[in-house]
Amino acid sequence: MMAVATVSRPRWLSVVGLLGVVAVAGTVWLGLWITPPDVTQGNLARLLYIHPPLATVALYWAGSVAAAGSLLYLWPRTRSLFWDRLAAAAVEVGAVFSALTLITGSLWGRPAWGAWWTWDARLTSTALLLLLELGYLALRRVPADVAVRARRCAVAALLVAVDVPIVHFSVDWWQTLHQTGTVLDPGFHLHVHGSMAWTLLLGFIAFSLIFVWLLGVRYRIEVLQDMVGDQELEVSLVERWSEGTELAGVGSAGRGRPGGETP
Repeated sequence: MMAVATVSRPRWLSVVGLLGVVAVAGTVWLGLWITPPDVTQGNLARLLYIHPPLATVALYWAGSVAAAGSLLYLWPRTRSLFWDRLAAAAVEVGAVFSALTLITGSLWGRPAWGAWWTWDARLTSTALLLLLELGYLALRRVPADVAVRARRCAVAALLVAVDVPIVHFSVDWWQTLHQTGTVLDPGFHLHVHGSMAWTLLLGFIAFSLIFVWLLGVRYRIEVLQDMVGDQELEVSLVERWSEGTELAGVGSAGRGRPGGETP
């Protein structure tokens, strides 16, 4: 019987997850009941405390970790499956945050623009980012040797990362419905003040902690999957070896009888 692979969960990961949940709850409480409505958009602006933090994690945190992990794997001096697994975890978690970014953006865009979706440069490039991330995850599930899979997925992750600056500068390169700087403009002037600024800051911290927690959990799953794959391969080889030994024994017994007959 094949042994069950296990990987211990570090204590700091549980602490980060707990802090993330508390911070998200605090963001929701402050955003819904403490901060005032916006002068222009009213209560609709409360999505400010969720949508930009989600977009920041999807675009910058996940994209940076995936690109860095892929580069470190491709560089011979630092090549390790640790970087491959970390990049894979970052892309998968990033896909979740990209989807949430598009969903919350649509909830904001419907009353603000009068449409759930428009082929705006920011929206389209973000949707492309999600599709590229899903393509990476599909590529990772194509059967191949571990080293071959890691190498081609590292290249794919770098192609995904190419879309990150396109999403970031889309509002500057093209005429878009999406506003430019939600929090900071190109001149680094803050547009959010008072309790709204503190709630937004807590939102960034909350979803960053959730990202770190999900990244750690997904990395552990990657390790477990590789361990199970190795164990399955080992069991398969043992079974094949046993079958070969049994066939060889039957053949030897047959040759030992007169005329090579078997009972």
